[in-house]
Amino acid sequence: MSAAGCRPPLHLLTLQVGRALNVDRTIAVHTTRFKPDNTIYASVLTDRTGASTILARWSYAGRVISETQKQVSYKGQAATEFHFESAGGFPQGDYKVEIFIDGQPVASRDFRVDP
Repeated sequence: MSAAGCRPPLHLLTLQVGRALNVDRTIAVHTTRFKPDNTIYASVLTDRTGASTILARWSYAGRVISETQKQVSYKGQAATEFHFESAGGFPQGDYKVEIFIDGQPVASRDFRVDP
């Protein structure tokens, strides 16, 4: 496979959620409880060589409030980081991050913001 365009799609190993990142883009502080002024991180861990489009969809109270998409190509295991922040602080309540690889849903995590 000589070109990145010829690589197979990535395969999800796991989805991590937390409030801090390691240098390798994995989650350093795992949690599903956040304060309104926290930055919320999602790390998509893949376990094979491949190239794909990864989308993170953030929802609050069942309504989509943000989406971020990244086109990535990796050799072997890798982590793709997404983050979500609010300059004015997040409203209290239930949230969800959903991950899609090449348009297919592969993982989701529920989390909560408390005062």
